[in-house]
Amino acid sequence: MKSLKLIPLFMLFIIASCGSVRVNADYDKKVNFDQYKTYAYIKANIDKVEISDLDKKRILRSIDETMSAKGFTKSENPQMLVSIFTKESERVDVYNNNMWGMGFGWGWNPWWGMGMNTVSVTPEGTLFIDIFDAKSKDMIWQGEGSGYLTKDTNKKDERIKEFVDKILEQYPPNIIKK
Repeated sequence: MKSLKLIPLFMLFIIASCGSVRVNADYDKKVNFDQYKTYAYIKANIDKVEISDLDKKRILRSIDETMSAKGFTKSENPQMLVSIFTKESERVDVYNNNMWGMGFGWGWNPWWGMGMNTVSVTPEGTLFIDIFDAKSKDMIWQGEGSGYLTKDTNKKDERIKEFVDKILEQYPPNIIKK
């Protein structure tokens, strides 16, 4: 009976883990991020990204919205350069509850049991947002977000915005000054 109560909790965990964007960020600890106020894109790098032009526009538009909300300005003479990179994979989850059995209770009450394997394949994507110093061309920050993807065009804008927002929550890094 306890295991039956845990199944809905387990399924809720699985559904929640599919919905969230997992993020990670890394940065050059010697860089003073307060000096950066303007940005532009590295067009040559973005042109190489192997996703549809519509998805590229969605990503860049989301970056622009988030950067603007953080007080950064897009410029022809930028202090930082932004690039993106994506990769896609499939997440395969196998739930094995394949059991066979027979038993007897009090009296003659035989029972049979059977389970099955459930396989779930979810397209998963990773978006990298790289930020470079415009003068030195050195990478100063990299954010990465991974999560499920959607083919539903009505939900793509929302999902891409969620990826970008979660990644850029990490920029600029919270550096504890000594």
